[in-house]
Amino acid sequence: MAAVYKSLSKSASKTDKDTDSNGTVIERKNKQRVLILSSRGVTYRHRHLLNDLAAMLPHGRKDVKFDSKSKLYQLNELAELYNCNNVLFFEARKGKDLYMWLSKVPNGPTVKFHAQNMHTMEELHFTGNCLKGSRPILSFDGAFETEPHLRVIKEIFLHIFGVPQGARKSKPFIDHVMGFTVADGKIWVRNYEVREVEKVKGRRRRGGGGERAKGRKTKGGDNDTDVMPR
Repeated sequence: MAAVYKSLSKSASKTDKDTDSNGTVIERKNKQRVLILSSRGVTYRHRHLLNDLAAMLPHGRKDVKFDSKSKLYQLNELAELYNCNNVLFFEARKGKDLYMWLSKVPNGPTVKFHAQNMHTMEELHFTGNCLKGSRPILSFDGAFETEPHLRVIKEIFLHIFGVPQGARKSKPFIDHVMGFTVADGKIWVRNYEVREVEKVKGRRRRGGGGERAKGRKTKGGDNDTDVMPR
């Protein structure tokens, strides 16, 4: 895996520069950076969820807790200070309610969500194990194209959760899918690992009171794509 990563990194570094019609070399720039931070008063579950999101965003920068709850406009200045054009902010109220702010700096738009039904990676013991720093495939429900405000939310999700190619801490692999679904007036976010498994051909044998399938590998080394929850 390390040898493959080094070879892909070298090839990616060679293609980081483009040329225009005049032959001038133009360097590609990462245009999306996310500032990740929370307010005072977050619980341990909120903090673990924020750490999970920060681990999934290699183009993000995590900062210390934000003191003021009434002067949220200062987040724009803080984002410009760290050269970020997106903000993901967790606001805790009364020690139990969690609100998530997603914003484009400095002129918006800004979306505020009430976070419910939260599950951290430590609580869910699933079999998925995607590579840290890899780029995701973003999958959106068709309902995001039905309403104007859902289109705006989809565009903000693309800018914040879509890892740009060539980001500083990202790896040149795509091995997980982030699914966004609209149901009952809520947006459900799920993360899945995508991996290749060897195709198995079932051989059935009848007899007695039922059937029994014996798996064997097919010829030619064909692979199937399996999606595992993470």
